[in-house]
Amino acid sequence: MEKFSTGVIRQRRGILLITLLLCVISVFLMQTVKVNYDLAGYLPMDAPSTRALHLVTARIPNLQVYLPGLEISQVRAAKEQLSAIPGVEEVLWMDDAQPAIIKPLEMIPDAIRNPFYQDGPMFQVVVAEEAQSDTVPLIREAFPGVLLKGQAADTAQTVNTTMSEVASIMIYILPIVLLILFIATTHWLEPALFLLAIGAAILVNEGSNVVLGSVSFVTRAASAVLQLAVSIDYAIFLLHRFSDNREEGLPVDEAMKLAMQQAVSSIASSAMTTVFGFLALMLMRFEIGQDMGIVLAKGVMLSFLSVMIVLPAATVSLSGLMDKTRHRPFVPSFKGFSRFVTRRLPALAIVFMLVLPLAFLAQRNNEFVYGSGGMHSPDSPIRLEQKALEERFGQSRMMLVLVPSGDPVREAALGEELAGLDQVESLVSYASSVGVQVPAGTLPQGVRDQFMDGGYSRMILAVSTPDEGPEAFRLVEQARALGEAYYPGEAHVLGESVVNLDLKTVITGDNLPVLLAGIIAIGLVLLVNFKNLLIPLILLIIIEGAIWINMAVPFVLGESMNYIGYQIVSSVQLGATVDYGILLVQRYLEGRQTMDRKAAAAWALEVSTGSILPPAMILTSAGYLLGFLVRENGIISQMGFIIGSGAAISCGLVLLVLPTLLIWLDKPITSKFLKKRKEPIHETNLP
Repeated sequence: MEKFSTGVIRQRRGILLITLLLCVISVFLMQTVKVNYDLAGYLPMDAPSTRALHLVTARIPNLQVYLPGLEISQVRAAKEQLSAIPGVEEVLWMDDAQPAIIKPLEMIPDAIRNPFYQDGPMFQVVVAEEAQSDTVPLIREAFPGVLLKGQAADTAQTVNTTMSEVASIMIYILPIVLLILFIATTHWLEPALFLLAIGAAILVNEGSNVVLGSVSFVTRAASAVLQLAVSIDYAIFLLHRFSDNREEGLPVDEAMKLAMQQAVSSIASSAMTTVFGFLALMLMRFEIGQDMGIVLAKGVMLSFLSVMIVLPAATVSLSGLMDKTRHRPFVPSFKGFSRFVTRRLPALAIVFMLVLPLAFLAQRNNEFVYGSGGMHSPDSPIRLEQKALEERFGQSRMMLVLVPSGDPVREAALGEELAGLDQVESLVSYASSVGVQVPAGTLPQGVRDQFMDGGYSRMILAVSTPDEGPEAFRLVEQARALGEAYYPGEAHVLGESVVNLDLKTVITGDNLPVLLAGIIAIGLVLLVNFKNLLIPLILLIIIEGAIWINMAVPFVLGESMNYIGYQIVSSVQLGATVDYGILLVQRYLEGRQTMDRKAAAAWALEVSTGSILPPAMILTSAGYLLGFLVRENGIISQMGFIIGSGAAISCGLVLLVLPTLLIWLDKPITSKFLKKRKEPIHETNLP
């Protein structure tokens, strides 16, 4: 490490020039990275709905278009106008239910009429996935007063609002980060150096995403904020060591070299635990985890390299200016706080251990949302619009059943059973609309295309279930079971609730592997660093306990959680906040070389709190800002709030509970570290 630190200081000008060049290149590259808003696109290839989509060309309607006040005589003209809008692939209405029979629309049976017309027509529309963000605004422009509902409307709203909200996050978060850093440091220039190092890493990370081709909207919205929040502590740790060395009288170059050698162990351990926490997301079969895991792990590694290379080079280069910007410390001494915690709060550790099982059970019983329904908060305009539609039409949506064509009698029998299921309002198929006696070859091509697709017959069901939940999932399972009974291995069911059921199955199956992988990987990093089995166990109990308490809050408040956010936040909180415990334990072990256990715990808490609070406050602020500023996107907003509260809870447990556990378990923790000591240390009371 000595040769490395010497080389960095000697080549500091070249390092800064190369960094500037990489940042400029990255700014251009990041503009070419596409953003993917389709959650279903991240399902694995063996998911039933994914297999069905690849086997047939038929598309389930993904947008409901209601034109209130339109007379029934005007419907056909409106349907033609809607069909002509770019990106609209198909428009279904109740006249498609009786294509071969000539009769007035007013004579269509009520069972078919009600889902399609109530003081205005309700069209079921297929919008091309790649055109949703453009097509939905065109529909609104063409039909003033239109009400929209469905996956295409959700996606378009997300595309057209989320990125504009994301662009404003840094505008709000940077002043808060600077304020926290100004208070936490003793030089006005230090915060600028922190942001220079981490900002360069963020830019390079965003630009290097070009190798992935595209990233999910969750990754795009949260990655930069999270990278800043989880890695700013690396810069704080390094410059705190540098300042301590300067105060001892070392020259600038020597102070930085020694600081790099002193801090590399704690920074590398912190970075690796965070990296492994994010890499654990790559074990998710739901591929949005792989997407976010790669981007965040890559970002943390770049932040680590930037702190160990760019930050020393910039600090030494600007040391003269830095000395001129010195100011008095704003952070008070934490001596009184450390004495209070070690002397007055041991009972809090007992309370923590008693609460852990309750928190674990509570977070296991959360009510989860799995699909695109969680993209928007309940009070967002798109949700209010959809609520108005449901009040008029109920929770009506479409489901598509595909079976091999060629056996109209069997199709008719299956159709009858499907139509008889609870919450199936109507069924439109070849058998029900044309009749099994009419050969398909005698019908016009346009009529056949409504019911035949690539060798499959289509049955279109109007169902009165939400897009997800027990009722919706039960109906999907019933439809799949009937299809399997009539067409073993050949029937396919498509629809929003079908995709959401597959999302639930895949995502919940990811939970245990991701959790275990993260815990094992981080535990091994801690074991290598501390060479003591008990320390990783203590730190993991503290941070996992913080995660359980954090995730139990929605259960206590009776709020539902988006499972994608739950899975990602668990990994983020584990990987990012274990850093706080690492620093405190390392300081405790340093103190135990010359102090007894209580004095060492108090000293470790006193010297560590000033380094732990700023990154914890930054991560908390970043999380809550993400939650407040991206309110239109329910997934990202909720994820931000939970990250913010998780950082605060983790910080609180590390500062208030961990010192007591270190005192209680001192003997097995320090036995290895105290072997070289010639004289025993006697227990003393704190002054």
